[in-house]
Amino acid sequence: MSIWVIFKLLGSLALLMFGMKSMSEALQKMAGPQLRHVLGAMTTNRFTGVLTGMSVTAAVQSSTATTVMTVSFVNAGLLTLAQAISVIMGANIGTTLTAWIMAVGTSDSGASPFDISIVSYVGFFIGIVLIYMKKHRFIGDFLFGIGLLLLGLTTLKATGLSMDLANNDAVTSFFKSFDPDSFLTTLMFLLLGGVMTFCVQSSAAVMAITMLLCSTGAMPIYQGIALVLGENIGTTVTSNLAALSANTQARRAALGHMFFNVFGVLWILFIFRPFIDMVCGWVNYDVNMTKDGADSNAFLANAAKLNYVLAAFHTSFNVANTFILIWFIPQIERFVCWIIKPKRVDEEDFRLHFITAGFMKTPELSVLEAQKEIQAFSDRMQRMFGMVTDLLNLSKTTANKKGANEAEFNKLYSRIEKYEGISDSMELEIAKYLDSVSDAHLSDDTKAKIRSMLREISELESIGDACYNMARTINRKYNGKQDHFTEKQYDHLHQMMSLTDQSLSQMNALMGGRKDMYDVNRTFNIENEINNYRNQLKSQNINDVNDHKYSYAVGTIYMDLINECEKLGDYVVNVVEARMRVRQREA
Repeated sequence: MSIWVIFKLLGSLALLMFGMKSMSEALQKMAGPQLRHVLGAMTTNRFTGVLTGMSVTAAVQSSTATTVMTVSFVNAGLLTLAQAISVIMGANIGTTLTAWIMAVGTSDSGASPFDISIVSYVGFFIGIVLIYMKKHRFIGDFLFGIGLLLLGLTTLKATGLSMDLANNDAVTSFFKSFDPDSFLTTLMFLLLGGVMTFCVQSSAAVMAITMLLCSTGAMPIYQGIALVLGENIGTTVTSNLAALSANTQARRAALGHMFFNVFGVLWILFIFRPFIDMVCGWVNYDVNMTKDGADSNAFLANAAKLNYVLAAFHTSFNVANTFILIWFIPQIERFVCWIIKPKRVDEEDFRLHFITAGFMKTPELSVLEAQKEIQAFSDRMQRMFGMVTDLLNLSKTTANKKGANEAEFNKLYSRIEKYEGISDSMELEIAKYLDSVSDAHLSDDTKAKIRSMLREISELESIGDACYNMARTINRKYNGKQDHFTEKQYDHLHQMMSLTDQSLSQMNALMGGRKDMYDVNRTFNIENEINNYRNQLKSQNINDVNDHKYSYAVGTIYMDLINECEKLGDYVVNVVEARMRVRQREA
């Protein structure tokens, strides 16, 4: 075999894989938000979940993308784990469309007056025109992906025919060395299919290789089917390894995907030959025809049907497996929850809950995870402000600094310090993640969302800084020699902090997507109240200092806290404005 033939074979596989990737990503960019709405709205029960997963996967040509979207929705609380399992079952059926595309693309064009490779060149021409028009560049990317996919398939087919694998002694001797009636042979090829899929990270590439070997008559059908079964397991190993660094729900969904495929392989092995013979009968393929016992043209014509046998088997196997397991989704959910226990997480340890860098995803879907992470960031900042309020109360009630309250005060101050460090880390990690996402080819709406989200995290970190500044001011007064605040000062501080906490609550209602609990006018009204109250207290503070009601030093510390609350309110408004821009893009 010539080295150039090998490179042609590998190159055609690369074209095929890149074409599938380009086509899938372009479809997701064109219909990303709509696909997310479909997943959220059409999973009311297990049957609609299967249909949704099947249709979405058939549309985007990527079961991985559907699985990742589903996991993101589970994280966001929009889907239950049971609903996610039903969608993943449907995704397994939807992904079999890929095999049918390959079967048509690698079929003998001589049997039809139409050469499918012509479509690839038409796709290239129309695609490049649309790409340069920019307005319809995603449609152009999609057509270019189809062109690459079909060109890869036709090149792979032509390369396979030129290699004449059916008459290659080395290849035929290899497959003949395995006993076709042995169960051990089936297991060996099943394992080989799983390993190949795991190594090349593409079930489509393994399916293409299997079709090439079978359609040229080099590999028997039963061994080809075993490779397809192994491919089903291999693709789940990839997602499970990628989910190791993900959160609990992501790992459970990945395990549910593996359980579905492994269970299917186990039961199909018991009826392996009868099931394959049934599928061969549907396609009108003669399983008993051999190269030596038939005319060469008849043998090759019969072998050419093997592509359709493989595609039909892939679809019928996943449909049958789904029909069996769809009735046991609650039991599967309990099983994966029993296997994967939730991790105990210390709230005061820095950890991103929703962003999982190790899990496979597309840029459009990554934005959804970043939004959930920003929501968690926002909740954390309101908890931090609550600690500052508690710190002020402790500073008031502590009469003896050597008593128990002093230790409690220092402990709470240390927690606030830790939260300030966490806010800095969250800003940097989320910004770094969004920066990596923005490197991809995104839609204009998604780019605008990312810009708004970067502003959100910057303002949220400023809220953390304001909280820490207030804590430092309280600590400085607590450990200094200044007099205590007067009762009126404490009342004014509590009223100002109450207004600030209300603004934070309104912000979190918006960040959490709770439209029924959010009124944008209420946020701006609270901000006006905070500004007016700050101005009122500023004037009153000058008069009180002049009237010697308290010292200038106490008045300065008092106004520092008031001013920090007013700054914090400004940061909240900035977050709200940025999130409203994101909402407008999603509408």
